[in-house]
Amino acid sequence: MVSDFRFCPRCATPLADITLAEDGGDVTRLRCPACQWTHWNNPTPVLAAIVEMNGQILLARNAAWPGRQFALITGFMEAGESPQDGIRREVKEETSLEVDELTMVGAYEFIRMNQVIIAYHARCHGEVRLSPELVEYRLFDYDKVKCWPAGTGFALADWLRGKGHEPRFWDAVWRREPGSLDDPQPAALPDPRSAQS
Repeated sequence: MVSDFRFCPRCATPLADITLAEDGGDVTRLRCPACQWTHWNNPTPVLAAIVEMNGQILLARNAAWPGRQFALITGFMEAGESPQDGIRREVKEETSLEVDELTMVGAYEFIRMNQVIIAYHARCHGEVRLSPELVEYRLFDYDKVKCWPAGTGFALADWLRGKGHEPRFWDAVWRREPGSLDDPQPAALPDPRSAQS
């Protein structure tokens, strides 16, 4: 993943790829040649929820996504909150649903975006009212939902297996660009009517 950092946040000197000895050996990182500040570029934690409501799985479509793509509820942690508090907040903000029960599904890599996805199953109740960033949602029976071959899709597949359902995956050729299925923001479910899927 390409870093957005170009200048040192401490002294404003342009950063450079500099190789230094670290605990695991020599490592090249963006570093400041003037004050030695290092951009560690650690992965960002992303929270995801497999929202279950009335025995069905809720997937939603982001207003910014092309086509009719649906995905898990996801979002970034905020400073000072636990992952559990963060995903409860995201579910509430994006769907207006209350989380009754929260169980961790697992942690999933998403190397291309330099993210780690922390996925939960959230049993919820209430009336769905989507935030402005979401434009549509669908409810799927366990045996009708199809997973996608990327981080949040693998989380959904693992959860389905734990419920005794063998997951089915979309077999289309995936695009590797923002908004495609290898991107958890969005990790999307293509519209089967779309020729581009």
